[in-house]
Amino acid sequence: MALKTTLRPAIALIIVFTALLGIAYPLATTGVAQVLFGDRADGSLVEENGIVIGSSLIGQSFINPDTNEVIPGYFRGRPSASNYDATASGGSNYGPTNQLLIDRVSELVALIRTENGLSADQAVPVDLVTASGSGLDPDISPASAELQVARVARQRGITEDQVRELIDDATSKPTLGFMGEERVNVFELNKALDDRYPMAS
Repeated sequence: MALKTTLRPAIALIIVFTALLGIAYPLATTGVAQVLFGDRADGSLVEENGIVIGSSLIGQSFINPDTNEVIPGYFRGRPSASNYDATASGGSNYGPTNQLLIDRVSELVALIRTENGLSADQAVPVDLVTASGSGLDPDISPASAELQVARVARQRGITEDQVRELIDDATSKPTLGFMGEERVNVFELNKALDDRYPMAS
């Protein structure tokens, strides 16, 4: 009798909390996400000719893996310690005094200066030479985009103003007007370049 008295409320609580937290709560949060942030809740997928080619929330590589140089006519995004693999998201965990990190950053700085015809003492924005914590960041700063405008315009055979117009379209303002900074989505920007000003074959 005592066992029955003890088990009955325990079983009832399991049923109630399973229904509440295992069914009702997930359905409610999913419904709210779909109504308020439908595109993001579905992964912000980008399609081309009915085929998903990526997500605007996840960076992609526009780098030649053999040379580490950016593919001509494209903007360079942030480096990725995980090669933009969402299943291996993470950083290198190298500290600022780690020689491997120092060497990697120095090589990238020199490469970016060469790619974009910069002088040996011209500053390179830090986001172009350091990976984000997730390794999946699709954004760069407006300064990093501006640094590459002349090169992309020349390689695409278009004007710098045409490139800047696409940068403006791919730029997001700080959340709620004050949280974070302006950022340029490299994936959306490079896709817009291909859509509007495809490279000559």
